[in-house]
Amino acid sequence: MSDPCGGRPEPTTAGLDVFLSGQVYMDMIFTGLPGPPPPGGEVITDGLGSAPGGVANMAVAMSRLGLRVGLAAAFGDDIFGTYLWDTLAEQENVDLAWSRRMPGWSSPVTVSLAYDADRSMVTYVNPLPPLAPVGAPPPARTCVIDIAQPVPPWAVELRAAGGLVVADLGWDPTETWSADVLDRLRHVDIFLPNAVEAMAYTRTSTPSAALEHLARLVPTVVVKRGAEGALAAHGRERAAEPALPVDALDPTGAGDVFCAAFVYGTLAGWGLPQRLRFANLCAGLSVRHYSGSLGAPCWGEIAAFGETGEVPGEVLENYAFVVEHIPDSELDRGPESVARAQPTLRGRQ
Repeated sequence: MSDPCGGRPEPTTAGLDVFLSGQVYMDMIFTGLPGPPPPGGEVITDGLGSAPGGVANMAVAMSRLGLRVGLAAAFGDDIFGTYLWDTLAEQENVDLAWSRRMPGWSSPVTVSLAYDADRSMVTYVNPLPPLAPVGAPPPARTCVIDIAQPVPPWAVELRAAGGLVVADLGWDPTETWSADVLDRLRHVDIFLPNAVEAMAYTRTSTPSAALEHLARLVPTVVVKRGAEGALAAHGRERAAEPALPVDALDPTGAGDVFCAAFVYGTLAGWGLPQRLRFANLCAGLSVRHYSGSLGAPCWGEIAAFGETGEVPGEVLENYAFVVEHIPDSELDRGPESVARAQPTLRGRQ
């Protein structure tokens, strides 16, 4: 498979920048829908894509920015599992040394229905056979965990060795919003919930109130607000940045792209406002495409965006600090040269 990010920068460190563990899904994305299918009805659309989903959204987004990413996950031995493994390892440069192929296990599948800049999802997960837990964590500058689950011992070890623990979480299908999640934040350095999750877990009524509550529990908090941008707190510092003003086609995976870009900015030593702007920039670029993880921007797309005229010059000025981090090979390429991954399932070549 060819690398869709021809200008993907070489990793800056010998070890891992980020270590991830979680579930990889086969995302099937129907696009161009006028709305959700009505009960007993059928909707015909001409848009269908496929891409690695779940924890792969973040792994791909981080790798495309040049971070060295290691992933521990289970993969089925069906055609979906083969596609997911090959796409991540060969096309997206994600290190799967800690991942395993599971004989006889069928890959989890999520069907995403995208309409009106939003989406609904249906997921199938076959119970996972026993999988050896991650042992001693590999040397890594950061790791990302799902705080909805108990904090894994390897993450505690990685933090004790000087690494940063970044936490995200998904929707609570029970809507109980257990206080256990907040108790686990004592093991976390950066927490990135969306506004609905933040308010639900803190029992507050506004994103800013939720931010203040969480800021007492974890060193750095970011509350993602989708099209309204994001709020952040680090110690006594506060920051708020608007979203990138683009036409959103598909928000699938945008929160994961945001997290990936915020981690990149953290490792680059940027200030809190710059990290928020870069995260909003990358998330905004991702929602202009249908495909979830494969919509995560490469540096070539980041470089070319300023030449498209899509947003006013005064808006672009807020992102001028990013230019010095764009690989030299991408600065002279025009928007028409940007390559993108094909978000469709194809036969093996």
